Amino acid sequence: MTMLTNKFTMVTRDAALPGRATPIMTPGPHAVNGVPIDRAPQAGEEEVLLGLGCFWGAERLFWQMPGVVVTAVGYAGGYTPNPTYHEVCTGRTGHTEAVRVVFDTTRLTHDALARAFFEGHDPTQGMRQGNDTGTQYRSAIYFASDAMREAAERTRAAYAEALEAAGHARAITTEIKPLEAFYFAEPDHQQYLAKNPGGYCGLGGTGVTCPAPVARG
Repeated sequence: MTMLTNKFTMVTRDAALPGRATPIMTPGPHAVNGVPIDRAPQAGEEEVLLGLGCFWGAERLFWQMPGVVVTAVGYAGGYTPNPTYHEVCTGRTGHTEAVRVVFDTTRLTHDALARAFFEGHDPTQGMRQGNDTGTQYRSAIYFASDAMREAAERTRAAYAEALEAAGHARAITTEIKPLEAFYFAEPDHQQYLAKNPGGYCGLGGTGVTCPAPVARG
């Protein structure tokens, strides 16, 4: 498969790779806490998909947070069903690398999760995070509830003000959309930094603290 593609422009649905009907992996236990990575949210829990660059370091950020029940990495926001990592890297699936986070809403608020997301990367870089370039590294929040959507939007607004005050000229490019399909990545990508402690982590923020957002309206 050729890797020659425009990495910085979103592919259209008609031009996306066809993918496959069969999942590329069978979900198993989380390598850190043993919880099944495909565990459905239980009472008082919720899931959200978060894209903030290379999913290796991003997943570790969230599995370490109190109130997070389980994490997994995969592909979301695009068109190709059950893509492989290689296919996502071509830019012809429309997917971004995402972390599936199931969290206990009584222990971790939507606002606190959104603040960790925005502080954990640079949401102004468009189709890249640092040296990782292409549409698969775009910033995204795919929400499953109005509460998560509202928290994401007000936190984005609060962080935009903080970035401007700190002298950052670029605007936040994070897309905030309803959660649709999520496709689990290959087993070797799941909890990668737990299995490879010295492995690559491209996660890096702006250094600007995200203030607690203020509800408006």
